[in-house]
Amino acid sequence: MRRDRDMLTALRPAEAYRRIDFDARVAGADPRQLVLLCYERLLGGIDRALRAEQRGDNAGKSAALTETLAAITALQLGVDPSNPFAPTLDQLYRGAREVVLQSVSGFDRSRLKLLRVDFAEVSAGLAAAG
Repeated sequence: MRRDRDMLTALRPAEAYRRIDFDARVAGADPRQLVLLCYERLLGGIDRALRAEQRGDNAGKSAALTETLAAITALQLGVDPSNPFAPTLDQLYRGAREVVLQSVSGFDRSRLKLLRVDFAEVSAGLAAAG
């Protein structure tokens, strides 16, 4: 517990609050809500990467892209192979991973914006279906 507290105090206050809020939401989430949280993290990561790149903040851009990849990985690991949409979801997530990884070495604002639009639509559809 002390180590977690020490780690949080090393973060900026806004980042510490965001992490605590996210952890609390994860703890009380059902599977659909967990997917929505991953989409939220993915979309937020893309947003932060776009803003960081615009400011010339390479460290911030890298951290945001890493967060985006973590969200994609969580989504990939959470796909139920018995789900009839599993192949489609796998393809969607693999494509998203490729776009993000390519943006690490050659930042492509337009591809990231398109990726964001796609995932915002999927997220909105899932939220409406729930």
